[in-house]
Amino acid sequence: MASKNPKAPTTGSPTQNNPSRRAVLRASAVAATAAIAFPYVVTSNVRGANEKIRVACIGVGGKGGSDTDQSAAAGGEIVALCDVDSNSIKGKAAKYPDAKVYKDFRKMFEEMGNGIDAVVISTPDHLHGIIAGTAMKMGKHVYCQKPLTQTVYEARALRQLAKDKKVATQMGNQGSAGPGLRRAVEVIHAGLIGHIKEIHVWSNRPIWPQGIERPEGSDPVPPNLDWDLWLGPAQNRPYKAGVYAPFKWRGWRDFGTGALGDMACHTVNMPFRAAKLGYPTVVELEQASKLFAETFPKSSRIRFEFPEREGLPPCKFWWYDGDPKGKETLRPNPELTTEVVAMKGLLPGSGALLIGEKGKIFSPDDYGSQFYVMLNDEKKYMGSGNHEATKAIPQNFIRPPEVLPEYAPNRLDKDGKPKKIGNDEAMKVEWMDMMKGGAPAYSNFDIAAYLTEMILLGCIAMNVGEKARMEWDGPNMKSPNIADAAKFVKRDARPGWEITL
Repeated sequence: MASKNPKAPTTGSPTQNNPSRRAVLRASAVAATAAIAFPYVVTSNVRGANEKIRVACIGVGGKGGSDTDQSAAAGGEIVALCDVDSNSIKGKAAKYPDAKVYKDFRKMFEEMGNGIDAVVISTPDHLHGIIAGTAMKMGKHVYCQKPLTQTVYEARALRQLAKDKKVATQMGNQGSAGPGLRRAVEVIHAGLIGHIKEIHVWSNRPIWPQGIERPEGSDPVPPNLDWDLWLGPAQNRPYKAGVYAPFKWRGWRDFGTGALGDMACHTVNMPFRAAKLGYPTVVELEQASKLFAETFPKSSRIRFEFPEREGLPPCKFWWYDGDPKGKETLRPNPELTTEVVAMKGLLPGSGALLIGEKGKIFSPDDYGSQFYVMLNDEKKYMGSGNHEATKAIPQNFIRPPEVLPEYAPNRLDKDGKPKKIGNDEAMKVEWMDMMKGGAPAYSNFDIAAYLTEMILLGCIAMNVGEKARMEWDGPNMKSPNIADAAKFVKRDARPGWEITL
């Protein structure tokens, strides 16, 4: 899943004697794919270096608002805006007056067809799979917010479609575009802390209602919302004001993926890559607050067991979630985090702890942007940039767009120098670069679907119940010992909303 980049691309501005970053990356794409699984080269709908990329944005409220603007800033031409909520469309339509406006993505594809090169998807989780699948089947490049899909089956389907259609893809977990995460993966692959034995990741989510029952009754659907289109592949249910749309859907099993889907695509990203986790063989919900039929619990602790892989020994990974202010919050055993608390003064609300044979690595944020090292003969953590053992490992990872000034030539600081771009926009830049023959985007669907699929097994474990040791056959997407798991692998979609491999 990983190979080292033998030479980092230049960070200088291109000249005739200094080829552009795109040319450098295109020439080295196969040999220089730091921590990327990517078995094919984009051949469908390849864009020229100076061609505008015509982008359709689906879901333009909330996170979709910034995704739309960043896609435009990264060089895309916004040709279509699609949202089931007319209130979300208004502001963006005023900002992009030449873009056509839709509420049904299917009608948009039917009418615009060849007028769209690429699609940005920022809808609730339950719509990701069907929209991305439809777009890729039409040969469109796809950027999709995390989690990539809501079900294991959809993740597998999108991964296969990306290979078959050979389109440029990227999942929106913006830590992927930061040098901190890429460097952490690199130093762990270099053996800094030896083989990893345990991984502990925790989150301060949920910050939305879950651990509740479905309310009775119904409310009038507001005139700005098409409730049927919002439901999409989910089964029919009455609209209730302030319960599902626009934001509180994350805790509902029919629409979201709980804390796991919201944050594990961020916080587990670095450990997943660094430990080359792949498919687990066992997943178990060890402990949770009260379980409910339609929503995820307020807190949970889930254990994943991974077998030998790529010459690495077996490894266990624990996921913990829950509001730190809540009484039911679950976190790692305090003995594991003593030095973290000593360094930070308290246990951060979210973090990732990797325990290896030779030491530990701790990242105190959701995106892996910084990490600390403590080897076995040391008594406290030290920042990676100051640790001598870390500094001794060459920096050969592919530099993300955020640190390359050529990507911001028109954004100058007070000294007239190009400003750096943020990780979120860098994700779009990298994706568009891939469309034009550049190197694979770091969070392309080949690895993003793998990460998502593994994470969603935690959601299945929550569905099959507490202390149910679920064995898992990853290649065949089934549990050999818990038959009930099968009904959570693939959605029971409404007619007309199915996605198939």
